[in-house]
Amino acid sequence: MMQATDVRAADADREQVLAELQRHTAAGRLSMDEFSQRAAAVYASRTMGELGALTADLPRDPNPHAAKPIRRVPWTVVAVAMAVAYLGLVAAVHASPMLSGLGCGW
Repeated sequence: MMQATDVRAADADREQVLAELQRHTAAGRLSMDEFSQRAAAVYASRTMGELGALTADLPRDPNPHAAKPIRRVPWTVVAVAMAVAYLGLVAAVHASPMLSGLGCGW
C-alpha cells in the first residue's frame, strides 16, 4: 500500500518547501550553508517524504498562506510599458517644433 510520503513531488511542492526554508533562514534558524544544502536537496527530491524530511526539524508556520511569495510582473507587461513610454517620448520630441510654430512657447 502506497503512503503519502511515497507520492511523487511536483515542482509546486518543491517551491513551497524552498519558500519555507527561505523564511526559516531569514528568521535565523538555518545558516546560509544549511540553506544551500537543503535547497540542493529540495531540487533533488522525488517524493513528498523526501521533501518533508528537509523541514521536519523546523517549527511549522501557524498560517502558511499568509506569507505568499510576491508575484513577479510578467516580462510582457514591462515590455509594453517601455514601448508606450518610448512612443510618448518620441511623440513629445516631434510635437515640440509644431507647438513652437503655433506660438505655444515650447
